[in-house]
Amino acid sequence: MNRPSRTSKLADFFDSYTKDLKAEDLQRLFTRDARDAYRFFTSGADADALKRLRWHTRVIAEVRVLFLAFSMKLSPARRVVFCGSLLLALVGLFNLFRGFGIIQIARFPFGIGVGVPGPLFRQGTWPLLFAFALMNLLVLLEVADRLSLKNDLEIARDIQQAMLPSGLYSAPGVETVGLSRPANTVGGDFYDILPLEDGRLVVTVGDVAGKGSPAALLMALLLAMLRTLVDEKLEPAELITRLNVQVCRHAPASRFITLFYAVYQPATGELTYVSAGHMPPLLLRNDGRCERLADGGISLGMFEHSTYTTGHAVIQPDELVAVYSDGITEAENPSGTPFDEIGLETALKANSRGSLSAIGAEVERAVERHTDATRFTDDLTILLLRRRPTPMPMSV
Repeated sequence: MNRPSRTSKLADFFDSYTKDLKAEDLQRLFTRDARDAYRFFTSGADADALKRLRWHTRVIAEVRVLFLAFSMKLSPARRVVFCGSLLLALVGLFNLFRGFGIIQIARFPFGIGVGVPGPLFRQGTWPLLFAFALMNLLVLLEVADRLSLKNDLEIARDIQQAMLPSGLYSAPGVETVGLSRPANTVGGDFYDILPLEDGRLVVTVGDVAGKGSPAALLMALLLAMLRTLVDEKLEPAELITRLNVQVCRHAPASRFITLFYAVYQPATGELTYVSAGHMPPLLLRNDGRCERLADGGISLGMFEHSTYTTGHAVIQPDELVAVYSDGITEAENPSGTPFDEIGLETALKANSRGSLSAIGAEVERAVERHTDATRFTDDLTILLLRRRPTPMPMSV
């Protein structure tokens, strides 16, 4: 049996390593991509002032502007490491320096050569310098791409936040507020508060499997479909059934969505709900009991013909409903212990008499204390609803 030679292995590796490489890609790397990266980092510089400088002064000024613009966009720790690597490179270059003389750039027969005056270094220094410059060029291009993507994600975050209700919603017999904090720039959690024409109120919380941009895109699609179905005045079970069909048809098969959807009647305190695989919301009673609202069915997007049942609860004045995502209860401390429903219930009971916004903020702080971190590994969302006593009409 013939074994492949070392030369053929190297050839195979080279072919696979340079697969799909085109000459125009290399050309674009050193022309358009490098130029775009320079413009990205020096967008705040005064280009006209630089053009008025002499060429040698302009080169030094442009290098200084680029260095400051690039390094200041790094985090402080990475900035120190980057500057340290440059200092080490300068120290190494100084140790390799031999003085000034004639640098040969071409050699001809009979001992004839062409040279230019310049610094002389030990043999092998110039290849190292070119390799160092190329590595820094690649780092510059990668950071420019990532920062550009980060800017796009921040715009997407602003759009996503604009899609969600902001602040406290208050009406006779009810007040409700939502809080959502993505683990990354954008996330897959969402909530909605939709007043209906007949005085009822729709409250919903959803959680798309996964995090980041894919979950955020699916979250926007689901929220649009949900609001369209709400306009059709469907009952909760029918609405969730139809929403599940649309998710199965239009969402990737690997993605599923948990959703809690409820319609609240402020006049009577009746809450009609469907939980599609979502974490059971907590209903804090005035006597200290805590009920879980779990009626519904499986998550959206799993089976097109899934059916859902409707749950009912009557909320008494001053009682509180907390609808949340698993980013709260599954948040773990350094030893791996989750915050769990017990931690959420404890935080809610300890602050139940405060304002809804204060309760939401205290729950978030309780999760931070438990995890000993300010950045979570999963999206965190909570929606709070409290029934307010309806004022009695004044007798004449």
